[in-house]
Amino acid sequence: MRLTNYTDYSLRVLIFLALKNEFELCTIKEIAETYQISKNHLMKIIHELGKLGYIETIRGRHGGIRLAKLPAEINIGEVISKTEEDFHIVDCFNKDNNYCVITPSCKLKFILNDALKAFLNVLKEYTLEDLIQNKEDLMQFLGS
Repeated sequence: MRLTNYTDYSLRVLIFLALKNEFELCTIKEIAETYQISKNHLMKIIHELGKLGYIETIRGRHGGIRLAKLPAEINIGEVISKTEEDFHIVDCFNKDNNYCVITPSCKLKFILNDALKAFLNVLKEYTLEDLIQNKEDLMQFLGS
């Protein structure tokens, strides 16, 4: 199982914001420079995270972004489920683009589906709060 860069960057944004004071506003530029990620790519992610209710954006000259919820209220499995485009591990998971000739009799798709469910269930056991337990160590890497 491999997560997309979109999901990876979404999680990085949430971690970055969770490490800040809850009232401190951050900018997309600050996050982009810290992680060395395209500012344009982050703008799409920030927009989506705002629509999903994980962050709030404040417009204007002194605006910025911050978490809209406490880190303990942001479930990692939920974030991943909402930011991944699909979970098509193999062709047979995608009904529109399935070119595997053995799909009707194949047992592998059921095993992989069970593995995918287990993967997502494990992720649902963690919150953003769990990801920042080593706050001091993380802050060193983020230059704060």
